[in-house]
Amino acid sequence: MTDTASTTATDFYARFRDQLAKAIVGQDGAIRLCAIALVAQGHVLLEGVPGTGKTLLAKSIARALTLDYARVQFTPDLMPADILGTSVYDLSTRTFALRRGPIFTNVLLADEINRAPAKVQSALLEAMEERGVTLEGQQLP
Repeated sequence: MTDTASTTATDFYARFRDQLAKAIVGQDGAIRLCAIALVAQGHVLLEGVPGTGKTLLAKSIARALTLDYARVQFTPDLMPADILGTSVYDLSTRTFALRRGPIFTNVLLADEINRAPAKVQSALLEAMEERGVTLEGQQLP
């Protein structure tokens, strides 16, 4: 890593940490790991008991970086189309139009993933691994 890249990463982290510190207290480790995941273009699994700021952290990251945010509450009756989206028939144009689901966002808070059926978990994992989804036979970013 060059000195310039190192300085840029250090500056990013300092600004990122300072911005999140306005809303979140006592989660320095989680903030650091989230910053690493952002730079590495990875994903983050936040675990903890209710009330520890997981949702606030996800919302604050999206707000600090002016990114789109969505939240999905995973339940046993959730279907893949609920997170991916589906084609909807438009009467005026007599065509099907893609209605994108909440997975098409920058920051997605997937709450209670363990409660989701296997097909929904598979759709989520495909999106995470491939950085896109297959919907109606189309590969979408």
